[in-house]
Amino acid sequence: MISANKMSVQTYTLTVILAVLGTISILPAFAAYNELACPDCEGSGIVAAQQAKLEKVPITVWTDRSAYDHESIIMVEGKVANFRAGDAVTLTVISPTNNVVTVQQIEVEANKIFRTNLNTAGNLWKQNGTYVIRVQYGNQEVNNKVFVELTGMLPGQPTGCGTNELSASGHCIPYNISGASVSGARINTVDKSIVISIMAFEDGALTIDPSTNVISGIFFVLVDGQEWNDVEIAGNEVTVMFPAGTEEIEIIGTFVIPEFGAIAALVLAVVIISIIVVTAKTRLGVIPKY
Repeated sequence: MISANKMSVQTYTLTVILAVLGTISILPAFAAYNELACPDCEGSGIVAAQQAKLEKVPITVWTDRSAYDHESIIMVEGKVANFRAGDAVTLTVISPTNNVVTVQQIEVEANKIFRTNLNTAGNLWKQNGTYVIRVQYGNQEVNNKVFVELTGMLPGQPTGCGTNELSASGHCIPYNISGASVSGARINTVDKSIVISIMAFEDGALTIDPSTNVISGIFFVLVDGQEWNDVEIAGNEVTVMFPAGTEEIEIIGTFVIPEFGAIAALVLAVVIISIIVVTAKTRLGVIPKY
């Protein structure tokens, strides 16, 4: 009769033998898998396995950094698992306020790599926060995304203008928008209006509430140069409903603050007139009297 101690030793020995045999049988298969899936991989088997796994992801995307300011170049690169000649990767950037910043079609190289650069100095990158860079290759299901963070002040933005304020010719104007992103704003002193440039990817609404020191007596709105009636005006607050594809909204009042250029021209004109008058008086003073 075999004692319990002998049985325990035999069981332990058998377990060790099976474990060794299992390791021997698994290692060649693992190595072969790495060599087939990732022939150019370097480093340990774990790194090779991770890269091999990456090869099976339909599309991947990454950036050179995770955080940028408003004067940066974002280097975007990615890879597709199954290259199809002639098919481009569609890249879409979404702002922290869920607006479309840019859409690009990127060519995929023969080595399955695609790359592009994004410039954060544009007006559509004016919010601080998290931006989503989404890529799609062919079918809607073949997609992936990466997140980047933008911080700091926008170049040329007046001190005090927040993320929910338009910068129009040096003035901050509170606003809210849906269905579009704002690409710029300016004050038109000739027509006594505020002109807002937008990129409307769907039907939406724009609300602005400028100070009466900037514009007052608002009574008329143009959308892409056409008179627009789908508007609500309550004092100096204006809400404009617009359709997809809209590019420009102009809000017209009875008064708009002059731009610095207009004031400078007026001052210059006064100075020139003063010089002419003084010169004329001086000449008259030196003419001999008979």
